Amino acid sequence: MSQVFQPAFLEQLLAREDVNTALTAARDDIDAVLWRRDIRTAANDVATASIERGARASATIDGADLVMPDDSPMGRILGSTLLLTSSIPSQIDTWGKAPLQVIAHLHALTASGFAPADTLGRPRMNGEADDPLKIGSLPEVSALAPGLMALSSLVTKRADLPALLTAALVHNEILWLRPFSWGSGLVGRALVRCVMAQRGLDPSPFTIPEHGFVESGRPAYVQAIKNYGSGSVEGVAESVIWFAACCAVGAAAVTV
Repeated sequence: MSQVFQPAFLEQLLAREDVNTALTAARDDIDAVLWRRDIRTAANDVATASIERGARASATIDGADLVMPDDSPMGRILGSTLLLTSSIPSQIDTWGKAPLQVIAHLHALTASGFAPADTLGRPRMNGEADDPLKIGSLPEVSALAPGLMALSSLVTKRADLPALLTAALVHNEILWLRPFSWGSGLVGRALVRCVMAQRGLDPSPFTIPEHGFVESGRPAYVQAIKNYGSGSVEGVAESVIWFAACCAVGAAAVTV
């Protein structure tokens, strides 16, 4: 959906009162978490819990609804997702300069053992990709390069945009494109943390956006990505509003 990242399209999004209201409300909820004294006092424990809870929530979305990793297929997915989510802090500095490098690295990390070795970190070469959310409507291979390049430009050149808007567009683009044969959703959800940390919105991070995605329910998640995939201002706006609401729920989920 490279047209979504064009300046004129972004201006139309930001001109919408409903989008701005949703982004502002979610940002305020995240800010409130960062300023809580009890959370700052227990910062390391809260950040560790955020990684663990976020990874479990993300794995649950892909069908691995477990408490701890084990040797079962679903247990291995949870283990891989924990590894992926815990690696985000080490990628934050690189993200702002070379987001496609980070995306490739994260995919290679999480898909190892699930996808062929020669596909790790590489966009798919055909019209086949796992689809645990049952989104359907898989974009053509020809859409991957333009979409990923536009995403890269958004991250590296549009620091003026609200951080939550950037996070929403990055997440929604990856979930819609499904650029990898396996694990695109896991990577897309992990990138939310990358954006929020790199932009200083939730640098630790403390909040649990993945929890918000789970709480929204699978039908709402699928509809949000389909709305984004419509390419219309209305559809993309609805997907951003949904995303912001999920992040607000993820902020409210933080405990000490």
